[in-house]
Amino acid sequence: MTTIRSAIDEAARLAVAHRTEELFRRSGALRSGHFLLKSGRHSDAYLEKFQVLQDTKATSELCSYWVARHQDQDRLATVDLVAGPTTGGVILAFETGRQLGTRAIFAEEVRDDDGLIRREFRRGFTIAPGERVILVDDILTTGGSLLAMIPAVEAAGGEIVDCHVLVDRSGGRTTLTSPTSGRVYPLEALWVLDLPTYEPGPASCPRCEAGEPVDAPGSTGTAVGSVGGAG
Repeated sequence: MTTIRSAIDEAARLAVAHRTEELFRRSGALRSGHFLLKSGRHSDAYLEKFQVLQDTKATSELCSYWVARHQDQDRLATVDLVAGPTTGGVILAFETGRQLGTRAIFAEEVRDDDGLIRREFRRGFTIAPGERVILVDDILTTGGSLLAMIPAVEAAGGEIVDCHVLVDRSGGRTTLTSPTSGRVYPLEALWVLDLPTYEPGPASCPRCEAGEPVDAPGSTGTAVGSVGGAG
């Protein structure tokens, strides 16, 4: 029975991954070129998630796969709150929370006096001690956006149940370790996309070596020098 269930789960996972890839490709979200990611690394491929997230039906469908994970027999009624980082995580958190019937909040970037960036729940958002939280985000490259959220949830006394992303382009990461407590949390992606990334510079990045201009897509568009990419 365990073997049969495992085979069913694997088939379902592959079907979800295929559908997620289909939605991204159909929207034109997967681009080729020379890109600066938010992590600071370079890549010859870029996922413009907002090409997908502007489609409300597609977004609802993608979030429904996470919701299903928390409505099966083993995880029923285990979520009190959904949280995501700005900016794409805001959309995903609210749609996931809507389907689960929970609150949904988001964490913003805050720069400390020493220049370090962390995530903070502002605008009156609170997490009660013991509330069971799932973290959601769009594209994972280094995991920085979610890792920066974890201390804020832990400090409030929230219990992180799971971390979810639409696409993992790190090559198959399955856990996130809190930078403050050292606790390890499960990470699940709908679609694992193994795209190489490079340190900037001709010694490590083939497109830098070829002298190709860098495209930094993101909130300011696609102008060179803007800040963009996935976390």
